[in-house]
Amino acid sequence: MRLTRAGEYAIRCVLYLAMHQDRTLIGRKEIAEAMDIPAQFLGKVAQQLAKAGVISIRQGSLGGYELARRPQDITLLAVIEAIDGEIFLNDCIQRPGSCDRQAICSVHNVWDTARRQLRDTLGSTTLAELAALEKCACRGQSCEGPRASNG
Repeated sequence: MRLTRAGEYAIRCVLYLAMHQDRTLIGRKEIAEAMDIPAQFLGKVAQQLAKAGVISIRQGSLGGYELARRPQDITLLAVIEAIDGEIFLNDCIQRPGSCDRQAICSVHNVWDTARRQLRDTLGSTTLAELAALEKCACRGQSCEGPRASNG
């Protein structure tokens, strides 16, 4: 499994929103510049995130993006799967009837265990945790964006 570029951009977008949850709306241009995301691509990713209920989008000149839920209620798994779909490591896990060897395959259980562990790790990591770590890493640097205060 490899995280797509869209998945990576989605994580960056939602992370930025979580880091600035004290602000009501944040414009696409600000997020794109601060998180190094092409603005047009961000618009497409944001639509998928909104459809999944991760963010809300307000249109218009005063519009922007905001989290649809509290950062502690949004997991990394939810963000990734909103963009890339459910995580599967192998076709036999995704489509159980696709492999005739499933009943005797010694690797099948390893794929299934690895998938569960990955989903558990991503599902137990919240945007609130990641935002706190990101803020600590960025203190004193310009990685919080053009209008955000360091601190």
